Amino acid sequence: MLRIGVISDTHGLLRPEIERCLAGVAHIIHAGDIGRPEVIGGLRRIAPVVAIRGNVDTGRWAEDYSGALTVRLGGYSIFVLHDIQELRFDPALRGIDVVISGHSHRPRIDTVGQVLYLNPGSAGPRRFKLPVTVATLNVTASCLGASIHQLDQDN
Repeated sequence: MLRIGVISDTHGLLRPEIERCLAGVAHIIHAGDIGRPEVIGGLRRIAPVVAIRGNVDTGRWAEDYSGALTVRLGGYSIFVLHDIQELRFDPALRGIDVVISGHSHRPRIDTVGQVLYLNPGSAGPRRFKLPVTVATLNVTASCLGASIHQLDQDN
């Protein structure tokens, strides 16, 4: 089984709980609103990172990141964008297996047809009363599943 960490909306904060929660993942996908380049450096100490920029990633450092991308991991095609409202095509028609987004800070797992939609929520500073979360994709040759992991429930 291949385990992929999925994170979004760190807004410059890399919580220590993230390292514990994502320990052992083979890859990490960051769905934007990174906040500071040091966040990616910290995540790279856990596993290789694929990241896109979000709407708060406006510094010169963010120019190195695309606004969306498709990556193939574990035999599955994964499309990553920051805001799901900006998805302008039918992923199933393009052979996409997973769509990962962030932006809303609301964790969510949905399956529409054969496409898995995953928003890991926000792992950065708490907003409103929303949970602080990350997600994992668990991939085998015949199965694809996702889980949401709530980090520190007290912060």
